[in-house]
Amino acid sequence: MQQVMDMMQGLQEAMAALKVEQERIEASQARNEELCSTNEEVRRGLRNNSGLRDADERECFTPPREFSTPFSQSILEAVIPNTFVGPKVTFTGMEDPEAHLTVFHTQMMLVGGSDAVRCKLFMSTLTGMAMDWFISLSNGHITSFAQLSQLFREQYLANRAPPPVSYELFDVKQYQGETLKEYINRFGAQVVKVGTTEEPMIVYAFRKGMCPGPFCKSIIRSRPKTFAEIRRRAVEHIATEGKVCEKRTSVAPARPRAPSRAQPARVNEATTGRKNQDRRRPYEARRPQARGRVEGNRPKEIGRERESQSAHESR
Repeated sequence: MQQVMDMMQGLQEAMAALKVEQERIEASQARNEELCSTNEEVRRGLRNNSGLRDADERECFTPPREFSTPFSQSILEAVIPNTFVGPKVTFTGMEDPEAHLTVFHTQMMLVGGSDAVRCKLFMSTLTGMAMDWFISLSNGHITSFAQLSQLFREQYLANRAPPPVSYELFDVKQYQGETLKEYINRFGAQVVKVGTTEEPMIVYAFRKGMCPGPFCKSIIRSRPKTFAEIRRRAVEHIATEGKVCEKRTSVAPARPRAPSRAQPARVNEATTGRKNQDRRRPYEARRPQARGRVEGNRPKEIGRERESQSAHESR
């Protein structure tokens, strides 16, 4: 309801601004007409003085270009009041025709107007390629707004968005960390977009997309029959969820520290004569060993052979 009131207030402000702009345009047009008449009188006086009246009559002027209009005579004769505010929407030929017609109907429903006025104001919303298409229609062909809407839909049928299907509700999942209020609003927007009225399927899709939690357990224990019942039951959980969120964001006071015991003074190691056992020795480079056979480095097999040889000689 608040959104409708805000929209109506915005339209009233736009109507007032458009009225001021129309008055300014009318004043400008009157001034231009006055200047044109003055200019024409000056030109006539110059022609009479210079004697070029006959030459001017032989001049061939190019007539202004005339555009054919597809509206019938009854629509052309309809007068739009000066206080009337036109729709604030445009169509270039690349948008969705159904969306454009929906916005146009919504704005015209607030300001009113006859069928002929709707036809004229709808023409003012067309620009670019859409205006070229409108001008190309046969002269006097359109007699009602319903006929104009049908021709408009058929012309831009390729721009129409594919209609949503009901199974797209199962693609709506609750995000990690998303509140219950945000999930219900997002799911409700998708229900409106799909336009389905099958309440059991809506309730099942909502329950399948929920993250585990208290409210999920609640609707599993006692299954709701409609989505409106889910909204009513979720009010209490949303309030509890908000209080828990406030509790988490609030900063708890720091716990006071207990008085610590006085540490004994450290005794100097030099006075006690203790050596620092953890002190590491300075790094000493490794001396290379001389190559060759060393008595201590011979293999055990060689030692055994020599012992057996010496025993044999002693015999």
